[in-house]
Amino acid sequence: MANKTKLSLQNVSISYNEQVAVKNVYLKIASGKVTSLIGPSGCGKSTILRSINRMNELIPNCKLTGRILYDGQDIYDPKIDPVEVRRRIGMVFQQPNPFPKSIYENIAFGARVNGYTGNMDELVENSLKKAAVWEDCKDKLKESGYSLSGGQQQRLCIARTIAIEPDVILMDEPCSALDPISTLKIEETIHQLKKSFTIIIVTHNMQQALRVSDFTAFFNAEPTQDKLGGKIGYLVEVNSTDKIFKNPLQKETKDYISGKFG
Repeated sequence: MANKTKLSLQNVSISYNEQVAVKNVYLKIASGKVTSLIGPSGCGKSTILRSINRMNELIPNCKLTGRILYDGQDIYDPKIDPVEVRRRIGMVFQQPNPFPKSIYENIAFGARVNGYTGNMDELVENSLKKAAVWEDCKDKLKESGYSLSGGQQQRLCIARTIAIEPDVILMDEPCSALDPISTLKIEETIHQLKKSFTIIIVTHNMQQALRVSDFTAFFNAEPTQDKLGGKIGYLVEVNSTDKIFKNPLQKETKDYISGKFG
């Protein structure tokens, strides 16, 4: 049975200050699956990720052309509220960034702002459980989120994202600042989360892409013709993770996977 498409990028190009950062991306994201974006630095992975919930709009002089469809709806349609887009499509950043509040309030605050009127204690507990951090902090919910370790803070941030009941979760190198044990726990959490969410993860760690993702999109970059030495990113190929790593269609992908560059 074919996978249902949750997101579709159609000829997406993104520029900063008129300088193209990534060009002509066509990419479909399957619903209820984990898709990894891999490739060398400067190929536009994070730029593409941030465009999926309109985070790039917060950067001055950033321009997007093309369309990004979410369940068939163009999220850049002028009638669409970007705040609602970011509620439905949550984001977990590279560095853990808890609010300067208690562990409890880290979860409750966003839910409250988004109009949640249900049982808050239940929501906090369920969110922390889904992020596999409940056992670590159930006895210290009134303590600061900063009292947790780096890995626990990142799972707290995942719980905070879950609490506002998104449909899609974006993760921008969520383990790059973490030790191997914390990384493993985040990866285990991702496997659990995909039962309820569509997940897109940017990672420089190809072994991580192999471990956590169902699909992988490989991006590369070519130098610009200007004197500034910039790069323009582009999508080389996307396929099931197994095929990308074992039988890629493009020589560029094969060379990257085998460590010839990157």
